[in-house]
Amino acid sequence: MSSLRICLIASSRFPIREPFAGGLESHTHALAHELTARGHEVTLFAAPGSDPRLGTRQLPVQAFPPGFVGRPDISVTPENWMAEHHAYLGLMLELAASGRQRFDVVHNNSLHHLPVAMASTLAVPMVTTLHTPPVPWLESALHYASANSAFVSVSRFTALAWAHAVTSTTILNGVDVDRWQQGPGGGPAIWSGRIVPEKGPHLAIDAARLAGMPLVLAGPSLDRAYFDAEIAPRLGGDVTYLGHLDHDHLRTEVAAARVAVVTPTWDEPYGLVAAEALACGTPVAAFARGALPEIVDETVGALAVPDDVADLARAMEHAAGLDRSHVRRVAVERCSISVMVDRYEELYDQLAPRAAA
Repeated sequence: MSSLRICLIASSRFPIREPFAGGLESHTHALAHELTARGHEVTLFAAPGSDPRLGTRQLPVQAFPPGFVGRPDISVTPENWMAEHHAYLGLMLELAASGRQRFDVVHNNSLHHLPVAMASTLAVPMVTTLHTPPVPWLESALHYASANSAFVSVSRFTALAWAHAVTSTTILNGVDVDRWQQGPGGGPAIWSGRIVPEKGPHLAIDAARLAGMPLVLAGPSLDRAYFDAEIAPRLGGDVTYLGHLDHDHLRTEVAAARVAVVTPTWDEPYGLVAAEALACGTPVAAFARGALPEIVDETVGALAVPDDVADLARAMEHAAGLDRSHVRRVAVERCSISVMVDRYEELYDQLAPRAAA
């Protein structure tokens, strides 16, 4: 297809750079990188501190303190909410004024309601990827969405969850399989991701000990109380916390692991850490929640009853014996970013026929 001028809107909460705060930031970075490599002109609007190599323009997320008189009023909005609100309001007003001259398509990867609600002010089509289950602020914004908008869900599970509010196309998230290369395996089991209650790393520790496997954990600790109460007391001996790793270090650890453990205590909209592990040839043992059954089947891993530590230990033992080369082949077919971006390019082409002609 012809080269397009693409405006990519990211989350304003965490910068799009390594080490990534989570799967959304990793996904946005990989998408921007692949679109640029394919010859598109990408402008990424993202949080301060994002990777400048991605054609990044900083979202103006600045403190907006209420005046002294307004402070005692219980209706005064928290300051971080106001900062995000003004950042996206300013961006959407800018795009309303000049977007048509600068871009062929806008791709919204943020979790904020304003890009969806204000899409009708733009003279350029917008794609919004739904990365979460329905949340009130996004769902309410759909009442004002432009007829010139298209919506993408990151899994069939997520598409079904949103079906009552909007029709969406399913495009599975992808990973860079050229960077997430097959490794030797045989090392400890690994758990990676944000160390927060809804990701359930404490359950991974308990299952690993029940299965008799050493375990390493990697990821940012974003809930200090949870870490102190549930993770720190479980560390030691055969369980090690590696900290928040950059992707080069993380890929090495995942590729060396005998099995990757994915333990959500909520319904995951996708599960990028599972796709990353599979690309390394590392089988996955996961709770059967949300979209994970769309990524993990008996050929590449094993699913366990949600929140059942004993069943997860069983799944870990089974998955660890699978053929790593086969796991890698399946990942390249199902989870490649190349496949994902092919689908997005088709959608862009449908929405921006003038630019693609």
